[in-house]
Amino acid sequence: MKNYILTKDKIGKILKRLAFEIAERNSEEKQILLAGIRENGLVIAQKLQMLLTDIFQGQITVMDVLVDDKRRPGKITLSSTQNFDDCVVVVVDDVANSGKTMLYALKPFLQDQPKSIQTLALVDRTHKTFPVHTDYVGYAVATTLEEHIFVEVENDEISGAWLE
Repeated sequence: MKNYILTKDKIGKILKRLAFEIAERNSEEKQILLAGIRENGLVIAQKLQMLLTDIFQGQITVMDVLVDDKRRPGKITLSSTQNFDDCVVVVVDDVANSGKTMLYALKPFLQDQPKSIQTLALVDRTHKTFPVHTDYVGYAVATTLEEHIFVEVENDEISGAWLE
């Protein structure tokens, strides 16, 4: 039995709110790059892109970020190579635990001079051990160190989040 903290409907509302927050904060920008950390962060970034097309006047691009979980801070791979100078980058992940994955995912963007780098997590936990601040938080939850949060994705749909 899974202890769901977020349902599909609630996640839909959260993503809509997050899209409005991104659009408002970046209303003067011409382009936003959503960098989704694979796997679930990429799905969230793609959902945000769809929502932003109706409310943001500029271009919205999605990029895949692969963080080598076995050898952190191993190789960070981006789905495309481009220059990030003067670009607004939003790094997207499903759950922000310690902040380590998010911190490593920022590395390739620092090779250039982005206009700003912002971070987004669907679920933000209170156990940061790395200096990463989550700019856009879908749902904040206090947990014990022994508890884990899982975000379920089925067929490119976010179906829920549960606590174990």
